[in-house]
Amino acid sequence: MAQARVKARKESVFGERFSVFAETLLTGVWIAVGCLGVVTYPAAFAAGARHLRRRIGHEGGGWREFVADFRAAVRGGWAAGLAGWAVAAAVWVDVLAARAGLPGGRFVGAVGLFALIGLTVALLRAAAVWTPDASWRALLADAVRRTVLDPAGSFLIVGGLAVVALSGAFVTPLAVPVLGAVAAAAVAVEERYRRR
Repeated sequence: MAQARVKARKESVFGERFSVFAETLLTGVWIAVGCLGVVTYPAAFAAGARHLRRRIGHEGGGWREFVADFRAAVRGGWAAGLAGWAVAAAVWVDVLAARAGLPGGRFVGAVGLFALIGLTVALLRAAAVWTPDASWRALLADAVRRTVLDPAGSFLIVGGLAVVALSGAFVTPLAVPVLGAVAAAAVAVEERYRRR
């Protein structure tokens, strides 16, 4: 009796890329849910980025793994989230000073705004390479260095943030799944930097 050969069906390139895109949007929803804790946004992005790295690497993973990663990332990530809100509050004070017409207020407001954007990019870059055994302090220090040394990659992440802001401005519910695109952009930028 001849043994029948069965070929494993290979997914088309289009199908594989579309499934990664769909997974990115779903991850954006998971990230949005993780951000509900106000200071948990670094942990949510870290868990989302790790989920996307697993997906791109053809490893298993789903909601349970995301939640496990989120719990691990919250342990140190809440302090980074709190510090981020403190920086945002300081920039808001700078912007208010600029609006009030104080001498040098516009300059201080502009510097504060650029610093906030730079720190946001560094936070996203740190989240993109997070692992459960990593220290947030070390991750952020390395991410700040990469943010400065890789301006092209940092600009790509700023573009991702702009897409989220514009999506939210036009159709508010779109900002939620597009958060996954920001995490994917950060993962892609970090992979690009690693391969240089």
